[in-house]
Amino acid sequence: MTVLDYFLFAAIIAIWGILVVNVVLTIAGYLNYLQKNRQPDPQLPEQVPFVSIMVPAHNEGLVIVKTLQALLNFDYPHDRYEIIVINDNSDDNSAELLAEVQHLYPHRQLTVINTDKVTGGKGKSNALNIGLKRARGSLISIYDADNTPQRSALRYLVAELMGDPQLAAVIGKFRTRNKNASLLTRFINIETLSFQWMAQAGREKLFKLCTIPGTNYVIRRDILEKIGGWDVKALAEDTEISFRVYRMGYRIRFQPRAVTWEQEPQTLDVWFHQRTRWVKGNIYVILKNARLLFTKSGRPIRFDLLYFLAIYFLLMTSLILSDTMFVLSVAGVAHSDLVGFSNALWVMAIVTFVVSTFVTITTEKGEMTLANLMLIIFMYLVYSQMWLAVAAHGMVGYIREQVFHQQAKWYKTKRYQ
Repeated sequence: MTVLDYFLFAAIIAIWGILVVNVVLTIAGYLNYLQKNRQPDPQLPEQVPFVSIMVPAHNEGLVIVKTLQALLNFDYPHDRYEIIVINDNSDDNSAELLAEVQHLYPHRQLTVINTDKVTGGKGKSNALNIGLKRARGSLISIYDADNTPQRSALRYLVAELMGDPQLAAVIGKFRTRNKNASLLTRFINIETLSFQWMAQAGREKLFKLCTIPGTNYVIRRDILEKIGGWDVKALAEDTEISFRVYRMGYRIRFQPRAVTWEQEPQTLDVWFHQRTRWVKGNIYVILKNARLLFTKSGRPIRFDLLYFLAIYFLLMTSLILSDTMFVLSVAGVAHSDLVGFSNALWVMAIVTFVVSTFVTITTEKGEMTLANLMLIIFMYLVYSQMWLAVAAHGMVGYIREQVFHQQAKWYKTKRYQ
């Protein structure tokens, strides 16, 4: 074997190792789903806690009214929750629309905080910290400005949280509202079901780990204050705060009955900017916590740290090497004795990916279709390579920002009617 063969062999082992981990998480997630499906609905306590729902919003005029209507329509006792919209340095018609909603619902507890370029405009974490100062609730709930949660979502989240004092937060499930808008949104719909909420369920089942998403969750206010609120340097503020919660000795639970529907990017440029921000944000969290990897205080987050390191560094490097070798061998530029072996494993990887992904979407009504099965095959060949480009671009961008001491930019995801 040549040196090139050894590198290719290492890449194959890394890719398959991560694939096997994801298959195990999928199986565990599916078992978790079956278990939770048999459990009765969590019930609110007699003393219903007061909840402050915070909605960070920057130029969200297209969607903010529909979101507020959904939040105002919760079946949670209306006198036991408030809504705080942080209209963060918007230059669209958001302020006027929000004022109209306040006028339509004068008896509801709806507060609008309008920031400017001095106090706001510094990203989601800063907006949430501003809202927290005005919040009155013992529990804090976060919803993105494009979300339309189901009426029962807040009730399920709070009831689950109040049933266990060791829980710092409870997270719900989010679905793709505009899944039929484009081929890209159909990809994202399957990604959301398979690699986001199913992976959450699997990690919860095996390691009692869940990562707070950016929306549709509740968290105890006293814990938020103990950890000092949201890190304004973190683009992935949800992952970052999850790690701090676990290091405090608390847990986070997944409640899939609490469902919200959100808009997803419908075009490649919007998707690319959004996912690049996610990559940069997660790399920041990884590097911030990497020193804790083999320390006692880092034990609660060890699996997630190793998993993120494997995904963003090991898998990306291995896929680039594997894809490069495939292209070079087809072009006749380079040759490896392992190319045939690698191609056989590649076919097996596709089959494994397709089967495990299709199994996860069977948990959702209307998703188990032949069209989705074909879409999953196409997703492996196309969408996975798109993710690779995003990961590489995000990593290069993060390194450039650190070398030249540039402030990371917050790219707000474009909204649609």
